[in-house]
Amino acid sequence: MEALDALLNRVSVARLTEPAPNAAQREALFQAALRAPDHGQLRPWRFLTIEGAARERLGELYAEAVQLKGDASQAALDKARAMPLRAPLIIVVIACLKEHPKVPLVEQRLAAGCAAHGILLAAHAQGIGALWRTGDMAFDAHVAQGLGVQDNEELLGYLYVGTPANEPRTAPVLTTEDFVASWG
Repeated sequence: MEALDALLNRVSVARLTEPAPNAAQREALFQAALRAPDHGQLRPWRFLTIEGAARERLGELYAEAVQLKGDASQAALDKARAMPLRAPLIIVVIACLKEHPKVPLVEQRLAAGCAAHGILLAAHAQGIGALWRTGDMAFDAHVAQGLGVQDNEELLGYLYVGTPANEPRTAPVLTTEDFVASWG
């Protein structure tokens, strides 16, 4: 797939199934992440992969977080446990923030976000479905601790990755004039 085609036509794919990307495809995903803009070449990101039975353990971690928030209803616990089962592979995106005299923390967060976007683009280019999810479990301290997120790190979200269950939707055509203006 041509690079411009991937950039113009990538869409989120919510319905994912087996198989997860193979080793060569994953290598391409992570190599694409490493090309993110990175002032100071700090590489302020890291990724965790979660698949197989580890997805069920992540569901239990989510259920613990729900209980700690005070919602112990069976429906809420079941929903939390099922969340990680929506894709065969989950990639946890973590920003690794470092004090630096020339690279503010906001730039480091943005670089980590760009690295995640690189993964999404590389997935699309390979015909792999992917979706970036956040929600309560991306911002929960108990979940972050359970995933080993350190004090100088921030969990930015989860990339759900797998084989599209259906034909991906067509990207909408947007009018650039709605988003671009000349200054001065």
